[in-house]
Amino acid sequence: MAKIKISRTVWILSIVSLLTDIASEMLYPVMPVYLKSIGFSALLIGILEGFAEASAGFSKGYFGNLSDRLNKRVVFVRAGYFLSAISKPMLAAFTFPFWIFLSRGFDRLGKGIRTSARDSILSAESAPETKAKVFGLHRAMDTAGAMAGPVAALVFLYFYPDSFAPLFLIAFVPGISGVLLTYFLKDKSVEGPVSVSKKGFFSFLSYWKTSTNEYKRLVIGLLFFTLINSSDVFLLLLIKHIGYSNTEVIMVYIFYNFVYAAVSYPVGILADKLGLKNVFTVGLILFAVVYGGMAFEPSLPVIIILFAIYGIYAASTESVSKAWISNIVNKQDTATAIGFYTSLGSLFTLLASVIAGFLWSTFNPSVTFMVSAGGAVLCVLYFRMGRIDNVQKDSKLR
Repeated sequence: MAKIKISRTVWILSIVSLLTDIASEMLYPVMPVYLKSIGFSALLIGILEGFAEASAGFSKGYFGNLSDRLNKRVVFVRAGYFLSAISKPMLAAFTFPFWIFLSRGFDRLGKGIRTSARDSILSAESAPETKAKVFGLHRAMDTAGAMAGPVAALVFLYFYPDSFAPLFLIAFVPGISGVLLTYFLKDKSVEGPVSVSKKGFFSFLSYWKTSTNEYKRLVIGLLFFTLINSSDVFLLLLIKHIGYSNTEVIMVYIFYNFVYAAVSYPVGILADKLGLKNVFTVGLILFAVVYGGMAFEPSLPVIIILFAIYGIYAASTESVSKAWISNIVNKQDTATAIGFYTSLGSLFTLLASVIAGFLWSTFNPSVTFMVSAGGAVLCVLYFRMGRIDNVQKDSKLR
């Protein structure tokens, strides 16, 4: 087992993510309430959230491949965080649907530009046997911001109820602070030809032809799970639907992020020891438990327990899946490989959110959550039966 060493670059990226998530998560838990207040239906919210992810969709693949071809990472990281930062004050300007869609699209496009390049930097700053630790630390800091953001929002809304526009302006401050920190990052060259050298917005899709069977099996399983895993907005909407107050909705979300942040790094260490696939599939089981439990519209104490479990699920899957991908692909293709998966993942998220909104509006919320729980069980069977290693078999390619 390699010695755990966290580089300066990893710490900078982690702090940038912390600040950016403070900005984003100040708004995320209040967005469903805000959108409801300006006339958005559950179906339209689902379409908006799906559109927001789709905006990041193919851009993740394109900019990931462009990052590999240019052998540059930092410029994409900086530009992506900047777009997300300026999207916050945009929400304060107007409330009509087109502008809301545009603002959310800017935010997610920024994520699409930066994600693959940022994850490639994290991968390069770790060894295969310590990768989950590094990704876990980054996720812990990122989620700490996701916890601090709602706390700030809760305090603000306590003194200024329903004052959403000023909150959007305040969120710009930590966002732009994170952008300034990216100027302390420097690029490191990676030797070796990339698998996809063609130009064009959709050229990254050809990576599928050159990728290994192991990568394909992994991505197929991850995408199926994405299809049954709708936006967390629906979890928050359900709590509101049951009859709890806006404050209780935000407090539950804060608690979830507290658990998520607290366990992400330990779970990363555990994943490196026990195997990425083992920890990932346990996370899927926890997801099924949470969504199955929420389908029965439980009491607040049970909701709190389920959201604690949900935090452990998130820590067991989000960072682990990226560590898993980066461990089974060539180093010079890392951004393309992650970008390919996250691009299609965004498209599947769009479908998942639209499907969830449709099931919610056509039937009832319980159907939405039972379908997701059943799909997660199928995913567990797929991964347990599949032949997917935790690291690339030919270490010379690394």
